[in-house]
Amino acid sequence: MPYLFTSESVSEGHPDKIADQISDALLDHFLAFDKDSKVACETLVTTGQVFLAGEVKSDSYVDVQEVAREVINKIGYTKGAYRFSGDSCGVISAIHEQSPDINQGVDKEDKEKQGAGDQGMMFGYATKETENYMPLALDISHKILRVLADLRRENSEISYLRPDAKAQVTIEYSDDNVPQRIDTIVVSTQHDEFDADDDAMLDKIKQDIKTILIPRVVTLFPEHIQALFGGEITYHINPTGKFVIGGPHGDAGLTGRKIIVDTYGGKGAHGGGAFSGKDPSKVDRSAAYASRHIAKNMVAAGIADEVLVQVSYAIGIDKPTSIYVQTTNKHIDMSDGEIANIINEVFDMRPIAIEKRLKLRNPIYSETASYGHMGRTPQKVTKCFQSNYSGERTVEVELFTWEKLDFVDVLKEKFGL
Repeated sequence: MPYLFTSESVSEGHPDKIADQISDALLDHFLAFDKDSKVACETLVTTGQVFLAGEVKSDSYVDVQEVAREVINKIGYTKGAYRFSGDSCGVISAIHEQSPDINQGVDKEDKEKQGAGDQGMMFGYATKETENYMPLALDISHKILRVLADLRRENSEISYLRPDAKAQVTIEYSDDNVPQRIDTIVVSTQHDEFDADDDAMLDKIKQDIKTILIPRVVTLFPEHIQALFGGEITYHINPTGKFVIGGPHGDAGLTGRKIIVDTYGGKGAHGGGAFSGKDPSKVDRSAAYASRHIAKNMVAAGIADEVLVQVSYAIGIDKPTSIYVQTTNKHIDMSDGEIANIINEVFDMRPIAIEKRLKLRNPIYSETASYGHMGRTPQKVTKCFQSNYSGERTVEVELFTWEKLDFVDVLKEKFGL
């Protein structure tokens, strides 16, 4: 019998995502001037206020207040009417130095034996149902909000948009797990006050989402995905009605509260650890990226249609305590245990090896902090960082290295494909 599956995403202007972006911008600035920085930055945003907390061990000094304001303004919170703006909000910092008790388990005299920054389990997932090997409902949700943000910045076809927004997509699957149609699309977007009454305002928003936003989203997909938009879709657009008060004035935001949005939209599994604000010695982040890298390359190599990878660590210990692989619709005659043993041979999952393989000691994290850490396009970019204390630093970095399909040939050879 067919079944429904739902995933959601939130915009860069959502309060939790503001917090994530500030935390990752701080991390990038520390790494830009000191690659060995150990950072765990948490952010809380609320009406007119930003609170920064956490632990940092670094030879660089970052004006954390200035970085936070730059992020908020870049997102689009620049008007007094929003009750939250980068130029006027208060920024309070309680960041202090990392505990030496934790650091002794991570930093070793022999760097190759660098320990994991914490215990825990991390997951990576990939599926062949989309070109970027991501779950379709989440991929559509992300793209709806990216296009919505583009429309907001263009300020042409839709001129009333404000930064806060959420999207949710429900897809009907067949018994053999193939997407059949889009059942429901939910979009809630913050907006300016309207001169018209509330009903006219809501009708205008519904019409614009259906006739301007969605058609632009559809063009981002291949034909077989575009066909899923052709049926009768139930739309819930600003279902509570008026949505003028939003952002941190409408709801407090915290770093790390959107971990399912950041990963696979409820598909696969999640170990519970957040990513943003954490340097790559924290395996919550680096091992989750490495696990995604493994799963994606496995699906691309044709080992299985769907792959889930779990890895676990003990704090201060370099080698994982376990590696687990679960496959769906395998194309090889091996058990999942046998597959896991080969994966353990191919991929060095020590924290230092992950950092080197995926080039994680670079300031690459601001770009991950909205619209998902997975399913993105690897690319090289040049980034410039300014510091009143350390001058200017221009660096060329590679973004989303864990999305590269650079182990496909190795895996094909190992598995005889």
